This record gives sequence, structure tokens and C-alpha cells, in this order.
Amino acid sequence: MTETTSPSSPSTAPAPSAQSSPSSQSSPPSPAPSAGARTVVVTGAGTGIGRATARVFASRGAHVLAVGRREAPLRETATRPGAGTITPFAADLTDPDAPRRIVAAALRATGRLDVLVNNAGIVTNESLGTYTRAGIETQLATNLVAPVLLTQAALEPLKEAPEGGVVVNITTSVGLRAWPGNSLYAGTKTALETLTRGWAVDLAPHGVRVVAVAPGAVETPIGAHRGLSPEEDLAVRDWQIAHTPLRRRGTPDEVAWAVAGLAAGEASFVTGAVLPVDGGAVVA
Repeated sequence: MTETTSPSSPSTAPAPSAQSSPSSQSSPPSPAPSAGARTVVVTGAGTGIGRATARVFASRGAHVLAVGRREAPLRETATRPGAGTITPFAADLTDPDAPRRIVAAALRATGRLDVLVNNAGIVTNESLGTYTRAGIETQLATNLVAPVLLTQAALEPLKEAPEGGVVVNITTSVGLRAWPGNSLYAGTKTALETLTRGWAVDLAPHGVRVVAVAPGAVETPIGAHRGLSPEEDLAVRDWQIAHTPLRRRGTPDEVAWAVAGLAAGEASFVTGAVLPVDGGAVVA
């Protein structure tokens, strides 16, 4: 399942304005991105899959704008930039002005935007019978509306990317088979997969590829973010492992490898594809 944040936890720092440097007050200066380096935006980059994805792109020389709601975890993500750079950018993706500010921040760094990774997502502890309108709207706003609007805001620079722009949507293999207590979350991510295929067709004439990675059970803080007790989290973990043929949960690095691989130039003929990274869960 994708990297998540708690819907009820406010950001520890306000999102910086489009005119301010998102890391100027709290992070050590990063070296300037090398000429010709790709610029990558990763949402939900504070922990888990998003953090691992930001770091793997940076390790390959990219300038990464690491977007998340809380400044402190983003600063931690930026402590391992590898050969590239990682710039924290605190923003709530559901804020109406967030897409514009995120794209503007990416363009300020290198004047280009090559890859957009729509990773951020949330899952609540509600299920059919206990749903609230607020809980439904929160998941829809973050998991579906936010990536649509951010991708839309990034369209023009992605079309102008020198090697062709790439959008990678992080969905979930939960949408391909029923897992208990995850129907609404899976529904939002399945919708994102449908958009992935549609956008791939729409944007192909502009040289922009759109793909998705669908993680299964992955070792992330999702249980705590969801509000599960340690005992409940352990029970979920045991159930997931029992229903995964490889009999373990994946790591964020394993998902990040798939994301970076699909975004690489060597995958230039791949678009509209959804790659499960789930230990075989969807085929069991």
C-alpha cells in the first residue's frame, strides 16, 4: 500500500510561499543541481515509499523536490541526497494553491520538470458501516483529486522535458483484489489506475509517458498513521504475509526501484502500464 499520512495530524510547519526557499531556514545548503540533471517531484516524501523514492532518484543525480505536509520528516529525507539534491517543500496537497506552488518551486531549481511521482495518499480506519462524510472526502481529496490537479499543473513543463516527461502514479495492489477494511482506499487508487491509462493515451502525442506502480504489503508507518494499535497492526501484518506468496512484506526501497526504473530513459516505450510490486499477492 502506498505511503500515507494521518488525515488528522496538522503539518508541523506552514507550507512555504512560492517566493521562499523551502529549505533555507532548516536544512543545510545543497549543492547546485548539475547541468542537465532531471528534476523530479515526489509527493508524500516524508517517510516510507516517498522517502525511498526521493532518495533513489537523487542517488542517480536528479534534483528532487520532496513534498509533504510536515517539514521535519522532509528534512530527514534530505539528509541522504546521494549524487543529486533533495529540497524539502512543505505543502498540503489539498490546498487549492498547492499545485501551482509545487510546480513553481520545481521550476525555480533547474527551469525544468521531468518526472512527477504522485505518491501521497491516506487511509483511515473506517469501513462500510462506519464511514463518515468527512473521512470519505478526506481520502478522495488526497488520493484522487490532489494527483489530478497536480498533474494538470505540471503538464506544460512535462511536455517540454528534454527527454520526455514522465508521470508515475503510486496506486495499490489492494485495488486488484479484496483486502479487509480497505475498500474506499482501494477505490480511490483504482480510479487513479484508470486515469493512468487514460492519461497515457491523452499525453502520448506530447511525448509524456504515464505509468503506475501498485505496491502490496510494504513495511511503512501506515498502521500508525491509520490509527491502529500495535496489536491491530501486528494482526494486519500477519494477515498480509499469509496472503503474500513470498511470505513477507516488501520494503520501500523495493518499490522505489520500480518507480525509478519505469521513469528511466530505458523504459521509454512503456506507457499506460501498472506494475504490481506485491510479492505475488495479486496473482495468488
